[in-house]
Parts: sequence; structure tokens; C-alpha cells
Amino acid sequence: MKSLAFPAAAAVLLSVTACGSGFDDQQAAPRQQSSGPAALQVLMASSGDAETSAVKQAAEAWAKASGNTATVTPAQDIHQQLGQALAGSNPPDVFYVDASRFADYASVGALEPYADKISDSQDFYPKLRETFTYDGRFYCAPKDFSTLALIVNDDLWKKNGLTDDDIPTTWDELSAVTKKIKGVTPLTFSDTRDRVGVFMVQAGGWITSADGRQATGDSPENLQALQYVKGLLAGKQAQFAKALDAGWGGEAFGKEKAAMTIEGNWIKGAMKADYPGVTFSVHELPAGPKGKGTLSFSNCWGIAAKSKNKAAAISFVEAMTKTDQQLAFARAFGVMPSRQSAKDAYLKEFPTDAAFVNGADHAQGPVNAPKMDSVLADFDAGLQQLATQDPQKILARLQKNTESALG
Repeated sequence: MKSLAFPAAAAVLLSVTACGSGFDDQQAAPRQQSSGPAALQVLMASSGDAETSAVKQAAEAWAKASGNTATVTPAQDIHQQLGQALAGSNPPDVFYVDASRFADYASVGALEPYADKISDSQDFYPKLRETFTYDGRFYCAPKDFSTLALIVNDDLWKKNGLTDDDIPTTWDELSAVTKKIKGVTPLTFSDTRDRVGVFMVQAGGWITSADGRQATGDSPENLQALQYVKGLLAGKQAQFAKALDAGWGGEAFGKEKAAMTIEGNWIKGAMKADYPGVTFSVHELPAGPKGKGTLSFSNCWGIAAKSKNKAAAISFVEAMTKTDQQLAFARAFGVMPSRQSAKDAYLKEFPTDAAFVNGADHAQGPVNAPKMDSVLADFDAGLQQLATQDPQKILARLQKNTESALG
């Protein structure tokens, strides 16, 4: 898992050929639809064998039912391979698109904006629809998602004389409880926007406007958030994971160097595999001055604008995003369904994930603007110095760089 934003990200090379999709071929792909059965190519950046196997099985079932074929290929480096493929003349038909890269691809016309053709497309969580919307168009169906929550070490909690009533629900309560925890770092998290950003959202801020067109980095809300985090760091109420000789918050938490961490639902698998003796519970993040807030991480099923098999590709995505199939993926490799209609069934099977799922209602997705990679990397570098640097200067630099990138 390490400190990746969304460890379950995957890229599959699915090759699908055929109609018989149940979609109107002319509507789905007016002039580019090839005739006869399709041989779709799907590119995925798999989180591991469980995900690869599950997607291949689902692809085989779709192929058998539709009369098409589908070749699923896990990528070695999804960003590099997909970028090269989309720049060429024969890209994969279907592929995973990381939310943090979505705007780069959409802005240059590499993606087919098909998502509203998927059955009951309004069933996808509104925040996820927003994540994969560019210039007012809903491009690609969310595959699944994750959010961040507060992970509490139950034993360390009790050893400090704390009870369920002490689980913090606001910033003030978080500040208070971190002062009560002795003998261990109270709270840890990674030193990038993918963790520190939750405080910005809870304060009512973010890096760009909702439409991704305006830089909003130097807002009073963001300043309030960074000042709050800096205060936690200064008082040793919180420490970045690196300060605890850990690669990410889950490692520091698993080694019981901290009583709490801020992480996504992938921490469950890491704890089970690497720290099975540590008991923990999951809670919604404390609300900030502007209310609840968390971050979401997701992939969508992208379809290439250059695909000659668009009707078959849409049929494939339709099958992959049905409620039953999303629940099967959840069982297989631990992701959360992107459809609201799957929520009750998911929580019945995975009741301890309630805090993660509930975060969907107030989750901020990655920056939805192209050409922001270097800007965000520079912002992360600034955040890593937050304990000793002026938050206002960090945000001023972010603002200037973002304005330059957005043009």
C-alpha cells in the first residue's frame, strides 16, 4: 500500500469486438463502429492478483454473453503505457483512468464522453460524477472508490483511559484528545495533499474551484487549515509518518507508533497482512469549521475516443458497473461500489466500512484540471516543511503555480 493515493488503481488492456450490446450502435458510435464481433482491448493497472483475476473473470462472462472477446492486460506502468497508447493510432478500447489524471486525458480529446449512456447513470455517487466531469460533460463511469477516515488503535485508546465518547468529531475535540494521549504519538498521516488536504476541505477550501478553472490555493480557508495542522505538529499532537520512520500512515499505525491515523479503506488489507495483532476501529473524520470533509480516490472505465468498438466498449462498461458485479469486485479485492444502489448491500456484508462509505457524501476528488502534476508535486514539497515554514508562503506559491498552469 505504501503512501499511494489510491493503491487499488489498475490499468487493464481489454480488447473487445462486437455489437449485440443492447445499445443503439449508431447512437453509441455513429461512424467509428466496426462490424462483426468485437475484440476489445482493456488496459488495467492492477492492485494485485485478486483484482486481475476478478476483472478477467468478469470480462470472460461478458464476452460469452455478448459474443465478443475481451483481452485484459495488466499494465506495468499505467500512466506511461496509457499515455503512449492514447497518443498513437490504436489505443486500447477500455482502460482504467485514475481520477488524478482524468483531466489531462479529457482536455486533449483522448476520451469518449459516453458515461450518460450507461443505464441509470445518475445512480453513481454525485461526487464521483463530478470527479469525472470535464467542461460540463460526464465522461466515464466510476469503477469504484475509496475515502479517508480516522483509524483508531483500540488498545492504545483504552490504555490512555479513553472511551468511545472520546472519539473526536470536531477539530476542537481532536485537539483536546491528542493532548490526553501519552507514551505514543497521538496522530500520524502522510505529508502530502492526499492526507493534509482533508483539513483544507473541512475548512471549506481546496486547490482549485469546483470546475477546475480558477486557482483557490491562497484562500483564508486553506490558511486556517494549514495553521491548524501546523499547530498539531508543533505540539507533537501529530507527526508525519516519515518522522516516525514509516513510509505511510498505515505503517506507523501498524507498528503502534501512533494511536490514530488518517487513511483509506485499503488499510484493512495491510493491517490483516502485516499487523494482524493490532485491533482498530474506523470512524468518520472530525468535522472542521465548515463541516465534514474527506478526500476520495477513484478510477473510471475510460473508453478511447479513437476506439472502433465503442458500442461494444459501452456494453462492457455497462456489465462491469452493474450493482451485482460491483459487489463481486468488492468481495474479491476490497473496493467500494461506485453506485449508490449498492450501498445497503455492501454495508450489510462490510458493516465496519460505514465511515468510509458515508464519506462519499462530502468527499473532494483530486484536482480536476490538466497540467497540474508539477504544481502539486511542488505543493507536496512545501507541505513536507509545514512544521517549520510559513503556511501563507506555501499557499502563495501554490496559488502562483496553479494560476500559471491554468493559463
